[in-house]
Amino acid sequence: MTDRVIPARVNIAREALEAPLKAGLGNKVAFVSVRGQLTYAELDAQSGAFAAACRKRGIGRGDRVLLRTWNCIEFAVAFLGLAKLGAVPVMQNSAAAMADVQYVLEHSDAVAAVALNELAEPLRALSALLPRGLIVARGALPGEGVYEDMVRGDTVEIEDTAADEPALMCYTSGTTGRPKGIVHAHRWIIGRGDANRLRLPPEPNDIALAAGEWSFISLLGHNVLFALRNGITGAVLEERASPEKLLESIARFRVTVAYAVPTMYRRTLAIDGIEKNYDLSSLRACNASGEALGAAPLAAWKARFGTDIYEHYGISEYQMVLGQSPLLQLKPGSVGVPWDIVAEVVNDQLKPVPQGEVGQLVFGIDNPSLFLGYHKDPEKTAAVVHDGWFHTGDLARKDEDGYFWIAGRGDDCFKSRGIFIVPIEIENALLENSSVAEACVVPVASATDGNLIRAVVVMRSPLTPRDAVEGGYAEKLKTGLKARIARNKVPQIFDFVDVLPKSANGKVLRRELIARASAH
Repeated sequence: MTDRVIPARVNIAREALEAPLKAGLGNKVAFVSVRGQLTYAELDAQSGAFAAACRKRGIGRGDRVLLRTWNCIEFAVAFLGLAKLGAVPVMQNSAAAMADVQYVLEHSDAVAAVALNELAEPLRALSALLPRGLIVARGALPGEGVYEDMVRGDTVEIEDTAADEPALMCYTSGTTGRPKGIVHAHRWIIGRGDANRLRLPPEPNDIALAAGEWSFISLLGHNVLFALRNGITGAVLEERASPEKLLESIARFRVTVAYAVPTMYRRTLAIDGIEKNYDLSSLRACNASGEALGAAPLAAWKARFGTDIYEHYGISEYQMVLGQSPLLQLKPGSVGVPWDIVAEVVNDQLKPVPQGEVGQLVFGIDNPSLFLGYHKDPEKTAAVVHDGWFHTGDLARKDEDGYFWIAGRGDDCFKSRGIFIVPIEIENALLENSSVAEACVVPVASATDGNLIRAVVVMRSPLTPRDAVEGGYAEKLKTGLKARIARNKVPQIFDFVDVLPKSANGKVLRRELIARASAH
């Protein structure tokens, strides 16, 4: 697949819809939600009408338009309509606060925005930044574009965009600074769509569901664009996901393939017997990405829910690049093998390290799904794309079968008493204890030891501080760890909390835990 030729002219909307429609799937359900459903033919017509209405508002090829919705059919229609125009949808998590919304509007050069009424207030307050106006679904105010009117009427011809022309923008969470605007080209849907299709071959009756926002590019691909391109149905989980909403949606829509961050699987496993409350017999595969899952949650999920979780590794600048697959032997704890991409583990001189050793994870840049760059930031782009590699900033090792094992972010690892500490190793060992729901390991600065090792733990049964001390839980966890990892890697400090701080995409905010420790 790596030697395939990408056509010179590609439009992401045409690529998503043309094949299913030509295959006679016009009457097949493209999206289903608690609010109704839309067939492929209706999706094509509504997105075309939306494109025509946007053109009348002065929105055209190359214009950036911010989407502020949670997962909903309106998002899919607006995204595809803008793509048909050659405009560039700009995605941001719907939980973003006013300051972040303003930053993204200004930084992306957005000329307009599309929002659900429930989420529109920040954009209404910033309307002076939107020369082509605000389009609102489910309750537009006077002077705003009425989404429901814009999806009826004449359509437009799809713009003949170049394969390497900007097609979409997504923003990083900004946990280490201002969010970065990641620009992808139209060719991306072929580059990563082919790889995802190969990793988990679709079946005609598949129904895919993502428990997370489509502003997260992994879920945009799996639940929306790749699902459409494969001619299957996307189930829509609106608003914020929870274990109950995830399982209820799987049962309601007869979902066959689910996608979620590891945190969602761990939260679900922390509820005893929850699987008995829902009919999950339709489910054939689950997938996890965003952070390390670990072998223990995978085994527990298989035992209780009867399906495997195929972990995969992706980055917003590419999307899924490494992955487990039903076509391969499942190695719990690994993120699998490369799919249609060159991957390597290298040292500081960019030379491959010996098999089994930890080094820097890099990917080849000769791939059509590589991003075009960070918007307005050539320096940061050059910092990660150089010497023929995309530098992820993650550490990893590769085993004898070519499977990759993530060791964590390079800046998450630290030394304690002269020993190199890889937090994921300790966290996975903690998760092998059935009493532990979640765990995060971070350093605590020490004048004598460089750093002490601190484990922040969420137990399946919540503990009060008194319970933790009197019950000797820290000592019990230490004893268990000594049987699993080297004794000099066992944390000296254990803190028990009800929840770990997380980003809008469900990733644990390690730096927030480090900052909290430093403040005390």
